[in-house]
Amino acid sequence: MLKNYQTSAFYDEMMSRDTIARPHYEKFHHILQTFTTDELYEKHEMAQQSFLRQGITFTVYHEEGGTERTMPFDFVPIIIPNDQWKEIEIGLKQRVKALNLFLEDVYNEAEILKDGVIPREFVEDNPYFYAKQASGLQLANDNHIFLAGIDLIRDQEGVYRVLEDNLRNPSGMSYVFQNRFVMRKVFPEFFFKHSIKTLEHQTSYLNQTLLSHVPNNCINPTNPVAVLLTAGIFNSAYYDHLFLAQQMGIELVEGPDLLVKEDVVYMKTIRGLSRVDIIYRRIDDDYLDPLEFMEESVIGVPGLMNANRKGNVAILNGVGNGVADDKAIYAFVPDMIRYYLDEEPLIPNVDTYFLRDRKVREDVLARLDELVVKNVGASGGYDMLIGPQASKEDIERFKEKIEESPEQYIAQPTIQLSRAPAFQDNRFYPCHVDLRVYVMNGESTYVLPGGLSRVALKEGSLVVNSSQGGGGKDTWVLQEEEKGHVK
Repeated sequence: MLKNYQTSAFYDEMMSRDTIARPHYEKFHHILQTFTTDELYEKHEMAQQSFLRQGITFTVYHEEGGTERTMPFDFVPIIIPNDQWKEIEIGLKQRVKALNLFLEDVYNEAEILKDGVIPREFVEDNPYFYAKQASGLQLANDNHIFLAGIDLIRDQEGVYRVLEDNLRNPSGMSYVFQNRFVMRKVFPEFFFKHSIKTLEHQTSYLNQTLLSHVPNNCINPTNPVAVLLTAGIFNSAYYDHLFLAQQMGIELVEGPDLLVKEDVVYMKTIRGLSRVDIIYRRIDDDYLDPLEFMEESVIGVPGLMNANRKGNVAILNGVGNGVADDKAIYAFVPDMIRYYLDEEPLIPNVDTYFLRDRKVREDVLARLDELVVKNVGASGGYDMLIGPQASKEDIERFKEKIEESPEQYIAQPTIQLSRAPAFQDNRFYPCHVDLRVYVMNGESTYVLPGGLSRVALKEGSLVVNSSQGGGGKDTWVLQEEEKGHVK
């Protein structure tokens, strides 16, 4: 099946440089050889149809009128040995703990700024720093981060690195479960020979973590009422919202379904008003409360922030988290870990260059064709330059943008992202992958085993975002290992 597969200079998740399956992929590779190309194509099509029938879609806004699509799925999983996963778990718990301490600090005493660990302007000039709305809040468990989505990549040496922290409204968790469901349905043969960490009870962990954020003035703290606040069916991640609300057994509501009365939040029901204690919001800060953010917001809840301030409702994730997952602040997370925890970071960052500095900027502008440039406020792969793949026109255009607003951009080396086989167009070819890992944070911290493996299905592309042609893979964390083989 993979006789013409080229591993080249990239680290390949499945195949070693001499095109032999890595030890933790041996059984999968062996079973794969028992299928014909026609059988694989038929199963591949069954998988795509399964997503379509279940209505598992997302919306691409930049296309005219917005286009609803299914997430492309590739059946070759990303398999992670148990010992590697343990290292990822510990490293991400460390990172999220430091990020939460940073948020608690900058919205209160701001000691990290006073001590000069992070330049003050990087926080105070940050568009996602909401000092007025978020300072001095008494949060349940002193916790700003209920759910984090940390994006990991592997470099050419196979070393895991953090590419990005998502601390506002990390999306995609529903696809983790649906990828596994479809994989089990279409390729049951692979599961007979592998012992994989289950996803069966993970949404109950999410629910427990959610309900641990009891606000100070909750009337029934042993049985708080939680809801998931969505912008509605036209939101690109609406399926994600619907799935998580259903799995956690909480109401899915929109802004008009909620009412604030005397600084208490209520949900409108056919039986009258019902008090709400916890809101897992999936709308951005700017739209949350028209009395304190954008006045024209029609999807928010007037008075919500004051109810939060009075300790009558918990809003998750916390307001103002965007200051901690900004692409410029990202570069300082290793310093946060040293400052707050007195530990060395267990998972390294990708090197980052700040373009505010004239000398750094001149160096970067001279070699844009070698680097990746990102807008610190953009996401989803937008307003980004991948130098080695860019045209001369694109490079010149980014030079102008950087010169005009240097503080708006950062640059990073072009990491040789790891690759894995993908079966597309009736053949296998290597595609770049990354991994979004979900960290649940409450009274304790829990990491969802595996996560969302995203794959750049366009041959040669480095962009894994679904809105830019990327797809998903199932992610397996092996239960036990002995001499490289699964029991």
